Amino acid sequence: MKLIRFFLWLGLLGSIAGAIAVASLYYYLEPSLPSTENLKSVKFQVPLRVYSSDHKLIAEFGEMRRIPLSYNAIPEPMVQAFLAAEDDRFFEHPGVDYKGLMRAAYQLLLTGERRQGGSTITMQVARNFFLSSEKTFTRKFSEIFLSLRIENELTKEEILELYLNKIYMGNRAYGVGAAAMVYYGKTVDQLTLPQIAMIAGLPKAPSRYNPLADPERSLQRRDYVLGRMAKLGFITEQEEMAARAIPITASLHTAQTEADAPYIAEMVRAEMFDRYGNDAYTTGFNVYTTIDSKLQSVANRALRNNLQAYDLRHGYRGAEQHLNLSGNEDDHTLDALLRDHRIVGDLPPAIVTGIEEKSATLYLGEGRYETLSWEVLEWARPFKTENRVGPKPQRADEIIKPGDLVRVLAESGDDGARLRLAQIPAAESAFISLHPDNGAIQTLSGGYDFYHSKFNRVTQAMRQPGSGFKAIIYSAALEAGFTAASLINDAPVVFDDPSLEGAWRPENYSGKFFGPTRLRYALTKSRNLVSIRLLRSMGIEHALEHAKKFGFNPDDLPHNLSLALGSGAVTPLQMASAYAILANGGFRVEPYFISRIERDNGELIFQATPVTVCDGCTEENSAGLPIAPRVISPQNHYLMNSMMRDVISRGTAIKARSLGRSDLAGKTGTTNDQRDAWFNGFNRSLVAITWVGFDSSKPLGRGEVGGRAALPAWIEFMQTALNDVPEQPLKVPTGMVTVRIDPKTGKRASVDQDDAIFEVFRSENAPRESSSEAASNTDPGKPIKGTASEEQIF
Repeated sequence: MKLIRFFLWLGLLGSIAGAIAVASLYYYLEPSLPSTENLKSVKFQVPLRVYSSDHKLIAEFGEMRRIPLSYNAIPEPMVQAFLAAEDDRFFEHPGVDYKGLMRAAYQLLLTGERRQGGSTITMQVARNFFLSSEKTFTRKFSEIFLSLRIENELTKEEILELYLNKIYMGNRAYGVGAAAMVYYGKTVDQLTLPQIAMIAGLPKAPSRYNPLADPERSLQRRDYVLGRMAKLGFITEQEEMAARAIPITASLHTAQTEADAPYIAEMVRAEMFDRYGNDAYTTGFNVYTTIDSKLQSVANRALRNNLQAYDLRHGYRGAEQHLNLSGNEDDHTLDALLRDHRIVGDLPPAIVTGIEEKSATLYLGEGRYETLSWEVLEWARPFKTENRVGPKPQRADEIIKPGDLVRVLAESGDDGARLRLAQIPAAESAFISLHPDNGAIQTLSGGYDFYHSKFNRVTQAMRQPGSGFKAIIYSAALEAGFTAASLINDAPVVFDDPSLEGAWRPENYSGKFFGPTRLRYALTKSRNLVSIRLLRSMGIEHALEHAKKFGFNPDDLPHNLSLALGSGAVTPLQMASAYAILANGGFRVEPYFISRIERDNGELIFQATPVTVCDGCTEENSAGLPIAPRVISPQNHYLMNSMMRDVISRGTAIKARSLGRSDLAGKTGTTNDQRDAWFNGFNRSLVAITWVGFDSSKPLGRGEVGGRAALPAWIEFMQTALNDVPEQPLKVPTGMVTVRIDPKTGKRASVDQDDAIFEVFRSENAPRESSSEAASNTDPGKPIKGTASEEQIF
């Protein structure tokens, strides 16, 4: 009995000593313990996601892949799998599982090694949110005390929600939502039982049990979790055995983008970084752009098809690379060689493995071989210069040889889809479309392939607009009192202008001269000399001030007569903004691409409020919309729109008549030596600008003018973009009159004149006399605008 009493007293004293030690340790550590209050409003690091206007994912930016889920959104089998793998007494213990700690202590005493940590899910939450991962007793006791505090302040469900959203699961995936997408490309509610068990086995050692890095060890861990679930009664033995029989099916799934708009994604990323710094990548922002995913796909295809067509016209530059092959390589070896060459745009790489007289065999990877017929090879005349190609090939080995790394393009042939020999275009292109009423960018493609060249030619390429700038010059002329019927002499001229470094002898593209020409016809046929004489007549300063209304900075434009030919440097985005004015009735809007920004919980933190065309609105009846300012008169807009419709109906963009619409207007643009080719076009609903050229500004080649090198992409895009858009007639504003005129003089036609045409004028500018009256009444010393006198037309 004495011995029993001794041990009882000893145990009591030991308990008291232990309690005192624990209390002392708590009071020692308590001041350094972090507050758990923030757990109630924790903000997970969630990547920046960019969406199209129709909610299609464009891009994701951020190191951590995470999809936060509420507890109710996590399937019960997922919860059970984690309990079985990590903490089956989670709903019973107070945050610290003393049985688990005793087992861990026993293992430590028995082996001298920390084989079991005894950590509960709550303790893991405490460690992951507040503590480091160092293995010290101080950290362990801090973890225990924090866990008790967390259990006192949060419910079990709240703790599990934090845990299942926080834990690292390998491959940059944090939380079960991200893990489901990364390993299976599914949401958590779509996972099967063996997939759930695999994910539940990851937290113990994400690198060791990773199914991508070590499938065998991952399988063992998964089966362990299934066994634990069966032992705890979460699943039946039959379910366990059926799940065990299924092999590992995990594979790496990156963020599945649904809209191909990487250039706009990069613009959003840069804008968000400017606004929020590094927080942009971790705060969980969802940015909704103005991009229409369907139209963006059409724009991408139109741009690429157009550059491929240009390449076909200018010959084959040869294989991308030559690989030294023995001829005995197996598919695995060829796959390894292809791995270093990614798909560029729509052009996958291929290795030439065999050549016949009129055909070639190519290896495309993963065991796929294709034979190219002579029909898809014979186009490849050798490239010599931008103006010349070599002779037509007679045999396949004149084009490519075994071991050549080449590109192929899928296209439609007479007998269905086929592959043809292709190459990465050396020329580049830009394409942008926007809504003219508010500037919302609908599509934006800054080049053939963003990952091949990240240079955004829509916003960064400063190029000469060429004749596309004549729209601004002619609009300025209308404001200066000229009319669509004013005559300007299309004749040779030499200017000695110091700002042009000597004598300047401009010419029309055709090299011909056509004499006195009406402005409407001159714009339709893009007559250079008429534009130059017109600019000199109205004055350069007047033209520059008018260009300012269209959004151009006069300081960035040439202050000489070359302005008439578009010799300044502008971006396609600036051209789109300017042409929106010509499309929307004369109002200035600002292009924009971010519609709204939300947090991942749906909280709206930014909503775009662009200035919007509201013709006839006042501040009182605009419904709160910022009203776009009018910068050109309705009469100026009508005349410009009318003349630019003629560019398509009978001018340099006549190919666009294939669209079968009467409401299209635009202007081609070509610069000296065909270094830049443009088409700037619109109807009332959409403005679209396309540019083609070399980044090095070398010539595109003889005949590669805007109507040939750029217009086809615009036509292909508009064919789809306007498919369901009804035609909108051009409404005549007040203050306009239609007059029957003599096409040679621009004056009123006589009653019996057979070749008379109709022209529209501002009422104050309408011709008052006929050609015959003008000839008899005009004082040679006082020329009248619109006559063909030498003084007036220079």
